Amino acid sequence: MTTPEWAGTLAERGGALMHTYGRYPIELVSGRGCRVADADGREYLDMVAGIAVTALGHGHPAVVEALHRAADGLVHTSNLYWTEPMVRLAERLTAAAGMERAFFCNSGAESVEAAIKMARRARPGRTRLVAFDGAFHGRTLGALSLTARPAYQEPFRPLVPGTTILPFGDPAALGAIDGTVAMVLVEPVQGEGGVRPAPPGWLAALREACDAAGALLVFDEVQSGMGRTGTLFAFQAEGVVPDAVTSAKALAGGLPMGALLARGEAAGALQPGDHASTFGGGPLVAAVADAVLQVILSDGFLPRVRQAGEALSGSLAAAVTGHPLAGAVRGRGLMQGVALTGPLAADVTAAAAERGLLVCPAGPGVVRFTPPLIVTDAEIDEAAGLFRSALAAVG
Repeated sequence: MTTPEWAGTLAERGGALMHTYGRYPIELVSGRGCRVADADGREYLDMVAGIAVTALGHGHPAVVEALHRAADGLVHTSNLYWTEPMVRLAERLTAAAGMERAFFCNSGAESVEAAIKMARRARPGRTRLVAFDGAFHGRTLGALSLTARPAYQEPFRPLVPGTTILPFGDPAALGAIDGTVAMVLVEPVQGEGGVRPAPPGWLAALREACDAAGALLVFDEVQSGMGRTGTLFAFQAEGVVPDAVTSAKALAGGLPMGALLARGEAAGALQPGDHASTFGGGPLVAAVADAVLQVILSDGFLPRVRQAGEALSGSLAAAVTGHPLAGAVRGRGLMQGVALTGPLAADVTAAAAERGLLVCPAGPGVVRFTPPLIVTDAEIDEAAGLFRSALAAVG
């Protein structure tokens, strides 16, 4: 009998995929809440949440109901027509964010690309774009130009010209923002850059520098937004309001969706024909995103995220105290990172998976925790204990 070509594990069959990812040898097949299971029936405590995507966990009733209801009707119409889910989501999301208009797309990188075009349209004649070291804004060519990672950039040069990279968190560097700058893009909490919150007061200084130069200030909240840090967007805890904010990841609870939200003149910069997204704001993904947003904005939800964030930070700090491989625990809300004393994040992540805990690196020397926002205190304590065991296994 001939063995069918699709026999074997998924890792063994992976040759049909382009090798753009380094995947762990785990085949996930199911999930519920903060736990997932692999093809062998082994259970894992999920502290990754699809890299801060499945904010309500796996199989949340609000997501399941919205998905089923939306699938039994219009899945796609294109943006040639109006649909109720798209408009309803735009109204609810802009109101909650303190913005005026939304552009919907499919990913965080696409939302950054839209922000670049918005800034160029709003500031004709200005070509400079400013971002910061340690940032990650995406891998499309424009977003990559603002992502100061030589290993990511070098194979694809030349990138978008006129990009300036400044030191993250350094007030002295803000003098480089002048009348040639169209847009300044910054993560209030850097994710891939090692879970680094902006220093206190620095975002306010950045706002002042942009106002003085007439540059648009855009916050990249693709990872830190949608309740991740304890407010809907991280900037709302800073008292600093950007001209626009990019969003994605958790926006539609696991479905691919991104958004650029803007206010003031930035909100009216893009005109018909300037930009588009075939699938952006489709009725199915918009309906699910609206259901996710309603849960996040419901009474008590965000205060609980803040409480859980304090519990996670405290439990991790207690678990790593005195361990020679571990340094500081940093982050905000349910976006926390454990800094290591060397480039051991991949080793610790692998050891954690062997013990039934899913975490992920944020650079070579930081392990990141971005659990579902519904995580319980008991699950947080369990994660901290498993992480301590993983550290001990590595060294």
